[in-house]
Parts: sequence; C-alpha cells; structure tokens
Amino acid sequence: MLNIGLVASPDQAVSLRLDGQIRDPWVEELRRSCTQALATGHGLILDMTGVSFIDRCGVALLRCLSDHNVIVLHCSPFVVEQLKGEGALRAIP
Repeated sequence: MLNIGLVASPDQAVSLRLDGQIRDPWVEELRRSCTQALATGHGLILDMTGVSFIDRCGVALLRCLSDHNVIVLHCSPFVVEQLKGEGALRAIP
C-alpha cells in the first residue's frame, strides 16, 4: 500500500509525503498525483520518509520525475541504494 499526502509548504513548491511501498498498482496513482502537482507550474517535492521499498516500475517513474526536476528527500538508506543501483536519480539529498 502507498499513502500519498499533500503537505503544506511554505514556498510555492507542492510537497507530497509518501508512506508505504512504491510498487504496482500504486505506481500509477503516484504518477497521477505527480502529474497533477506538476501541472500547477510549481516545483514538486517528494518526501520519502515513510517509503520502505520501490519496485522497478516505481524506480522508472522516479527516473522520469527526476528529468522534470522533482526533488526527492528523506530516503532511507535502503531506498537510496535501490535508486542509486538503478540510476534513477542524479543526486539524492
């Protein structure tokens, strides 16, 4: 399961807090949420504090989102290794 919550942000960026696993069938739901957020014309921040696992489809989505300058924050060490191993993100803060 993946919970996607909108977090109030002090700047203009839209911030989504993710809790659970980014894997089918929730990858498509995350894609829709991110598409809606990016359509506002503001930046997008993904708070990955609660994410415990990402499957290949999820990694592919995050790779695509990184091309749109989406900021990914607060990844667990395990998730960081998943993303680095798949080359999904250029830099993980």
